[in-house]
Amino acid sequence: MQRVFGLDLVLLHAPAVWDFRKEVILQGPLADVIPSTDEFEMYPIGLTSIAAYLEANNYNTRIVNLAYRMLRNPRFDVARHLASLDAPIFGIDLHWLPHAHGALGIAELVKEVRPDAKVLMGGLSATYFHEEVISNPAVDFVLRGDSTEEPCRQLLSALRRGTPLEQVENLTFKRQDGTVVVNPLTFVPEDLDWIDVPAYDFMTHAVFKYRSLADFLPYLEWLRYPSTMLLNARGCTYDCAICGGSRTGYRVGAGRSAAAMRSPEKLVSDARRIATFSKAPIFMVHDPRLGGIPRARKFFELFARSGIRNELVIEVFYPAHDDFFSLVRRSTRAWSLQITIESPDPQLRRVNGKFPVPNSVVEETLESALAHDCQKLDLFFMVGLSGQTPEAARETIDYCRHLVQRFNADRRLQFYVAPLGPFLDPGSRAYEDPGLGFHRRFSTLEEHRSALLGPTWREMLSYETDWMTRQEIVAVTYEVGAALNDLKREAGLIDRSTHASVARHFAIALETFPRIDALAELPEEERAQGLRRIADDVRQANTASLVGTDELKWRSASGFRLSRILMRHTAAALFRELAHGWARLWRHYDVAVPDVPRLAVPPTAHLVTDGSLGEVAPLTIAPRRRAAPSGGQSGGDSGGGQAGGDSGGDQRGGGQPGISRPHRVDRSPGDRASSLRPEQRSRHG
Repeated sequence: MQRVFGLDLVLLHAPAVWDFRKEVILQGPLADVIPSTDEFEMYPIGLTSIAAYLEANNYNTRIVNLAYRMLRNPRFDVARHLASLDAPIFGIDLHWLPHAHGALGIAELVKEVRPDAKVLMGGLSATYFHEEVISNPAVDFVLRGDSTEEPCRQLLSALRRGTPLEQVENLTFKRQDGTVVVNPLTFVPEDLDWIDVPAYDFMTHAVFKYRSLADFLPYLEWLRYPSTMLLNARGCTYDCAICGGSRTGYRVGAGRSAAAMRSPEKLVSDARRIATFSKAPIFMVHDPRLGGIPRARKFFELFARSGIRNELVIEVFYPAHDDFFSLVRRSTRAWSLQITIESPDPQLRRVNGKFPVPNSVVEETLESALAHDCQKLDLFFMVGLSGQTPEAARETIDYCRHLVQRFNADRRLQFYVAPLGPFLDPGSRAYEDPGLGFHRRFSTLEEHRSALLGPTWREMLSYETDWMTRQEIVAVTYEVGAALNDLKREAGLIDRSTHASVARHFAIALETFPRIDALAELPEEERAQGLRRIADDVRQANTASLVGTDELKWRSASGFRLSRILMRHTAAALFRELAHGWARLWRHYDVAVPDVPRLAVPPTAHLVTDGSLGEVAPLTIAPRRRAAPSGGQSGGDSGGGQAGGDSGGDQRGGGQPGISRPHRVDRSPGDRASSLRPEQRSRHG
């Protein structure tokens, strides 16, 4: 830790599947409506803030986007690259659950090529499943919560100084004897102004410091289309049923009782920094009104004064009218809008927490946005919702046809459909509340990890509902997607080549499903050979089978801007790095630790993974013993590393139908606090 020029931490972003280059998996439309590919190579922006915060405290930290490197170069040698990185700790994000296979696979590979290194994992999914994650022999530490910048510094400091790890906030770790220790979840910041997130200053600096652009690029097409983002908040004031980033999701998983907002001043400062190197659109995550109208008004006033020329793309989570959209138009050179209403049925929207208003009010919002010069308005629908039958999902087609007529086939108004998949988000109401009608097929991390191998996205789906089977979800998704593709072509919303491309990939997907099903009955070796023979068709079925490759791209300027401010900043990086090295030489670490206002974490914030909420007092878990095989079944580790003996899966016996309860870690009576009564739990009807 005291090496002047050596690395202290390498942050790795894994692909969804390790190693996807050796697998043939029909992932279908799971990534059609996001910028990245189906390997989800866009890493969490929290990696940049962690790295920047540690560098400010004189810890050398490097980000390596392994998923991007593997996609860019199919022959990229991951093991060799990891072996070339001499660091005592490798951190791996497991934020969203579709990275379960890749994140754990990379953790195990790190231990193979660097057996003396420690492996650290973090993110919302790692937090939720932290007891199961730490049971994996390849994992040494898990940092829990949504803001691990300061806990990560505490961990590096404790390892450098040899102080007890029990003092590190939010940490789950293993002692040398295998005992697991779960420190309290106490670091939950009140706001986001104490940290740079996203840390674009760090990124431009780090590219030169570590002499690698490829390691830092966020997704495959970024050099062609360098979109960027502003992070409005961590947490949310809304409680949409399927969202792991909802109010319930953050409370259950991260102990967050209120959203942490970034101030308008900081947001505009972030946008100014982006404008020094990018001409592409800037996407603001969350509705600008999330913290109230006065806060939104302040942001747009400051944005207007800044003179930023980049297009601003925003979301709205509830209806907006002329006064709001007039403010947006006056404050920006160009702007676009994204709205997710999920269903054309207002009753389903009320159940799921999205735009719980009549369709006439939805359409008033669309009309007002278009009247105030919205450049592109994307409207998103979903298949697989609570209360949604196949017939209800098909109503999306007729409603979109109505919108085409209502708005005279305005090319700025585009609509898309996607399946809810592959997994329910842990911590979301859909995952936690059986009353919403979702039947979980998987409850452990290992089950989700295995499911990512498919062989199709039908097998990946972690749920069915009271209203649709997995087969119906797949079939209706393709049916609605194909109809919308035809409708958009008929209305002139997309060109002939885009329509033809989507139709071709859609047809290939439908033809490929039964071919893969036919292989299922073959011995493993023959099945693998059969999958390899249809690999080209699978690749086409995985690309633009619902939405054209460029349909979601905003039309304003793209590319890079080489500004004088950026050049000055880059030149100053040399002097900052000299000062950084000098400080490390004299062992001056931990020099930029702010006094961070924190939320009071309720004693019921820690997840006890049986659907209830439990306390956060420190605890230890004795190392589990692997039972001898008996009757063809293994013992306590039978779940491939799951935390406890619960078999998981779709249990349709007693209790709630189709709901498998994950493992609860026992605590001594002195450590256990009473769980919340049902009427105290956060619910949104």
